[in-house]
Amino acid sequence: MNMQYVSSSNLVAIGYDPQSSTLRIQFRTSTYDYFGVPESVYRGLMSASSHGGYHAAHIKNSYGYDKV
Repeated sequence: MNMQYVSSSNLVAIGYDPQSSTLRIQFRTSTYDYFGVPESVYRGLMSASSHGGYHAAHIKNSYGYDKV
């Protein structure tokens, strides 16, 4: 999965696999895969003025995840 570095106080890089709808977020201390994430949510995350705020509001408690 290709990861793109982002400017954020807590997130380091973000990747997305459209075939499996898996969103990968690398935080400063760990990395998580979120499952069943629509591409529109990924695009919203990438274009958000605050990546961490978007993650907290739209992803963190909305999708299943595993620590990578």
